Amino acid sequence: MDAKNFGCCIRPLFQFLLVVLILRFTASFPVSEIHYHEFDVQETPVKRLCRTHNIVTVNGQFPGPTLAVRNGDTVVIKVTNRARYNVTLHWHGIRQMRTPWADGPEYVTQCPIRPGATYTYRFTIEDQEGTLWWHAHSRWLRATVYGAIVIFPKFGSSYPFPKPNLEVPIILGEWWNRNIIDVMRQALFTGAAPNVSDAYTINGQPGDLYRCSSKATTKISVKSGETILLRVINAALNQQLFFSIANHKLTVVEADANYHKPFTTRVIMVAPGQTTNVLLTADQPPARYYMAASAYATAQNAPFDNTTTTAILEYQNAQSGSSSRPVLPQLPTFNDTATVTAFTSQFRSILPTNVKVPTQIDENLFFTVGLGLINCTPGPRCQGPNNTRFAASMNNVSFVLPRRTSLQQAAYQNIPGIFTTDFPPVPPVKFDYTGNVSRALWQPTSGTKLYKLKFGSNVQIVLQDTAIVTTEDHPIHLHGYHFFVVGQGFGNFNPQTDTSKFNLVDPPVRNTIDVPVGGWAVIRFVADNPGEIHVIFFPVY
Repeated sequence: MDAKNFGCCIRPLFQFLLVVLILRFTASFPVSEIHYHEFDVQETPVKRLCRTHNIVTVNGQFPGPTLAVRNGDTVVIKVTNRARYNVTLHWHGIRQMRTPWADGPEYVTQCPIRPGATYTYRFTIEDQEGTLWWHAHSRWLRATVYGAIVIFPKFGSSYPFPKPNLEVPIILGEWWNRNIIDVMRQALFTGAAPNVSDAYTINGQPGDLYRCSSKATTKISVKSGETILLRVINAALNQQLFFSIANHKLTVVEADANYHKPFTTRVIMVAPGQTTNVLLTADQPPARYYMAASAYATAQNAPFDNTTTTAILEYQNAQSGSSSRPVLPQLPTFNDTATVTAFTSQFRSILPTNVKVPTQIDENLFFTVGLGLINCTPGPRCQGPNNTRFAASMNNVSFVLPRRTSLQQAAYQNIPGIFTTDFPPVPPVKFDYTGNVSRALWQPTSGTKLYKLKFGSNVQIVLQDTAIVTTEDHPIHLHGYHFFVVGQGFGNFNPQTDTSKFNLVDPPVRNTIDVPVGGWAVIRFVADNPGEIHVIFFPVY
């Protein structure tokens, strides 16, 4: 289905009458389709919060076009860069089997698309259904360059839940009143934390609670008794978000394009990069109800955008002339980790019969994740805490992207001097990760270090938060894979006691995990996607 014909709402997606004649003919469905799209990356004037300024968009749309496809389809997207910045596009969560050059991270799987140039992405959806998304993967352009990917079941297949009457992508985002590249450049120059956003958005609109925003607030029209599938995507640059709808329950059925056993909740938490599909029944008195999102922020004493974005769920049979302000849901406080833990602990996947959780581990890796501080000479480029510069790191290595060529090209063509393969499989120094960390361990080293995996190996990675600078939950995305989240907890991971608590039967399956604040998460996967430089990203700057 062409994205141009895929509106915000689908009621229902396919309505067709089947007339069956008992003849010597058999009905057949197309096995797969090829979808062709042209994406023009361009600057577009957009007005939000009483101001108009140019932002980078695709085809002049904010958010960008929705890609609507079926499991098994092939997508061909010709990207023309008409903006003034280099750009690449990443298809977040697509496995990219045998198509590593289409994954999109700048200087990892490809060099950037320069202004005036074109690049064609081609990939096939293989054994994936649900909601994913696409976004720019160059610097911070993904603040405005993003859109939904909706993957329907193959013809003749169905959802593992009753078909909804209506389907609506709900894309959560962040909005800055400044040019986002200027925000990034200021942070890189000073070494300090970047300025926080001025608003959150739902489908590109801040909502009623912000100035100059009421007229354009996103509205979803429903009929009493209908079931609605909300495809919730967190496209925020670097902020976990709570999401809720006043007086309505949400039934979680899928996350990161993987079906999960249904459970009901009043609020969900979605980390940057994650998607969550929820079913909503319009079973309340006909009226107008706010859907709202606000921050879940765990870093101590760190500034964050403490505002709330809203959209409106509007019953069609509500009394005419009803113009009173909609009911607002009660969202958790910004640091309500107990609610997040209760929510995430309910995820249980629906695994196909041919999919098994790896039990014999070939590669057992342990990665610390968090912030560090680089010592520097006091001055304008040294405005972090106590005259330092912030740096994100894993296992005390702050990753440096190459600038001459991509990592993948260097690997394929054996180009020397681009990267080394000595990324440490465990922390160079063991310490009390979530306790009182010695200042001698706060400064990471810098390098373009990779770790090699053998094809077919069973991999386990322990992702451990640290108290360097501050404990904080970390969203981490693994390109080219989805993985089993076999365990999560707080404090330091203990293999002697925590391993026995792993869920090896029906663990959550995701492509992005939010490592708990002051805690750990353990993921497992089979290294079955050959030929690609796979990368683990977490958006801390």
